[in-house]
Amino acid sequence: MSEKTKINIAIDGPSGAGKSSVSQKIAKKLGYISINTGSIYRVIAMNAINNKANLNNEKEVIDLLKNVVIEPEKNDVIYFDGVNVSTLIRTKEISQGASAVAKHKLVREYVVNICQNLAKNKKGYVMDGRDTTFKILPFAEVKIFLTASPEARAKRRQQQNEELGEKDTYDKVLKDIKDRDFQDMNRKVDPLHKTEDAIEIDCTNLTIDDVVNKIIALAKKVINE
Repeated sequence: MSEKTKINIAIDGPSGAGKSSVSQKIAKKLGYISINTGSIYRVIAMNAINNKANLNNEKEVIDLLKNVVIEPEKNDVIYFDGVNVSTLIRTKEISQGASAVAKHKLVREYVVNICQNLAKNKKGYVMDGRDTTFKILPFAEVKIFLTASPEARAKRRQQQNEELGEKDTYDKVLKDIKDRDFQDMNRKVDPLHKTEDAIEIDCTNLTIDDVVNKIIALAKKVINE
């Protein structure tokens, strides 16, 4: 697909809806670049934790970012000061830390700046997160709000955790999912929500490929208009 016919796709949704998996598959099929914006928050949290900063102190967290380089790459790969930390940031501690630092206005502006600089003068990005449709890529040609029941998302997240060696019970994962939903939808800065121009896809009873095919069909329709 030539650069002239490429568009940008933004996917928002709650934790565990499968946004990153869907984004990566779409990018692979279309020859696009997938960026998981949540990974950037995880790296910021990792940096703060490693430096024993107070995650609830915005100044401490943001000051630690002054002399570092965070580089998100395609396929959910991310570099921190030249080191691939894609696997290191997948722990429960860092996941919870990411939720904490994401509450800060200056941190969110930092992440938005990184992502917008990538897509500023280029098409062919699939970005997923919790504010991509209205903050990071407000002018994306295709906007998706991907959701599923908390129960379905908990099952998926539990499976992911087991693959990482974490043995949480389903009930614990479900509680974490619901707690994260509450935090994301009620934070003061850029709370998670569906924009009027986003298309909602409930994937509770859909496979990843079902979702991917739906979004690709929407993208091709826009491209061919």
